[in-house]
Amino acid sequence: MTTLAMPKSVKTGRVLVVDDDPIVADAIARFVEELGHQATHRTSASAALEALENALDPDHKEPVIDLVVSDVSMPNMNGLELLEEVRERFPDVVMVMLTGYGTIETAVSAIRTGAFDYIAKPVVDDEFAMTLERALGQRALLLENNDLRTRLASRSPLKNLVAADERMLRAFEMVRTVAPSKATVLMTGESGTGKSLIAKAIHELSPRSKNPYVEIHCGSIPEPLLESELFGHVRGAFTGAEHDKDGRFLVAHTGTIFIDEINSASPAMQLKLLRVLQERQFEPVGSTQTKEIDVRVVLAANQPLEELVAKGEFREDLYYRINVVRVELPALRERPADIEPLAKHFVAHFNREHHKRLGGLTDDAMHALKRYTMPGNVRELSNIIERAVVLAPSDRITMSDLPAHVRSDDAENPILRLRNGSGDPTELAEVTYNGESLAEALRDPERGIILAALRSNHWNRQQTADDLEINRTTLYKKMKTLGIDQG
Repeated sequence: MTTLAMPKSVKTGRVLVVDDDPIVADAIARFVEELGHQATHRTSASAALEALENALDPDHKEPVIDLVVSDVSMPNMNGLELLEEVRERFPDVVMVMLTGYGTIETAVSAIRTGAFDYIAKPVVDDEFAMTLERALGQRALLLENNDLRTRLASRSPLKNLVAADERMLRAFEMVRTVAPSKATVLMTGESGTGKSLIAKAIHELSPRSKNPYVEIHCGSIPEPLLESELFGHVRGAFTGAEHDKDGRFLVAHTGTIFIDEINSASPAMQLKLLRVLQERQFEPVGSTQTKEIDVRVVLAANQPLEELVAKGEFREDLYYRINVVRVELPALRERPADIEPLAKHFVAHFNREHHKRLGGLTDDAMHALKRYTMPGNVRELSNIIERAVVLAPSDRITMSDLPAHVRSDDAENPILRLRNGSGDPTELAEVTYNGESLAEALRDPERGIILAALRSNHWNRQQTADDLEINRTTLYKKMKTLGIDQG
């Protein structure tokens, strides 16, 4: 064969040559190397498949071989059968078929099956070189397209919204529909169901996506400070106000503001919010100067606002003002079909974040997650999976990698039974000691008690703090430490 210089536009490729004649396979591989590429050869289709499998990138499970040049006529598994296997198992690998003059019809059939091209034997140097150039160019284009799709997917506002449940899929579709508008959106659902993610998606899918996005959680800010956080203040407005401060509404000007736990706002604060929503203007605390804003408002409530309106605890006029487009997010326990895809999503996410390579969950671990009531919803599932990914000693998450309160049914958990007013206190003596510190041993029981108290009070933080006889700040610190979602 005559050595030809490859055009500079073609980058070095990695080529696998397959021919049952070892002399032919070696000669073609040597020619490929003379053209400036890396080459290896095998004398059977099964050996070629093994070489492809062994050449996978361990980090991303992608083929390291770019091109397979295979003879059509081989014993046991012929070239067409090899082509079908490669197309199914390694779809991004490009194949070129080698065929004798008497099997041109077979080669054409191979192209219809998915081969890039074919070359007739005996091989002509310049024809082979040009086919190799075009085939490797096709492979480069495939890689470029895959990279583009990956980057676009990673930027998608809905990339972290994973669901199989029909109600959630409808909610996602509503998000896509309403995002381009200016309409006020109200999301309802328990804490941890993904309201913050959806609020961000609404913003990122809207024409305001390049402008500010601001979040504020009403329930986590003491009432005296909430007005200042929302509307800002001027110097001297109150003790400690040493400088002017812009509020969240002003910071979000031309963008989007997400107000979470609107149900926890006081009647006085509700009135101020009503004016902002109606007139798009306000005065900072201690100021008489009116500020005008252009802002998209997304709100969320973790208690039924209709019930609060009926009790006189939430303004009816504010309710109708914010209830323009409503997105309802069911609790995770009401959509068990979402647990498995979400768990797999979080395993992949935390594998990347913590540089791990876990292959997923064992069947019994997945069953435990599906059986568990998941009071903290998606946020709790995320925390459970992250903990397991970090601590798992093997290549998969097993039952032993899950927290104790997940491994056992709530009905069998003595801590939760005591918190709910049932169970024998002596049952606590049966808790197994695993050598951890007292603080570590008490973490799961304390978390279970706080979650049970929050559920019994419909996630009302103040009432929960009162029931547990701790102050609100302590409750928030414990929730943060124990990984209980606050929003």
